Amino acid sequence: ADRAFSSVSRAWRNCQRDTSDIKELVPEFYYLPEMFVNFNNYNLGVMDDGTVVSDVELPPWAKSPEEFVRINRLALESEFVSCQLHQWIDLIFGYKQQGPEAVRSLNVFYYLTYEGAVNLNSIMDPVLREAVEAQIRSFGQTPSQVLIEPHPPRSSAMQLSPLMFTDQAQ
Repeated sequence: ADRAFSSVSRAWRNCQRDTSDIKELVPEFYYLPEMFVNFNNYNLGVMDDGTVVSDVELPPWAKSPEEFVRINRLALESEFVSCQLHQWIDLIFGYKQQGPEAVRSLNVFYYLTYEGAVNLNSIMDPVLREAVEAQIRSFGQTPSQVLIEPHPPRSSAMQLSPLMFTDQAQ
């Protein structure tokens, strides 16, 4: 149960400290507060420290799953995120996904996650083939690289009038 998603802060901490712990924020983080509540009281196991896994533990600033989702959506749709979106596109789908730019951007993953890294049909040893397939199933694959040049930034009000977005109450 220690590998189960049971705490937002624990998942964040683990991703920051452990290079083999890779997570993605699925779309449900931004619209589905129910995903954080174990309404059916399923037995999700017990952590090594004895904690029963049930509802997802939210950060202290989120008083409810609804508030957590609302604030996440506000952040995702913010002007700041819009101004940075091209950088995310470059990392996930673009020129920083593989090669020297990926290395410079600390965006390198295990070789089996990359499209075309291994030809499953060429693996004749059934045990090895099953091991490779299990690795891919368990840890996923990076998306197809679709861009080889930097994605242009989105035009935004923040670029046109940056003072509008600063705290001037100093």
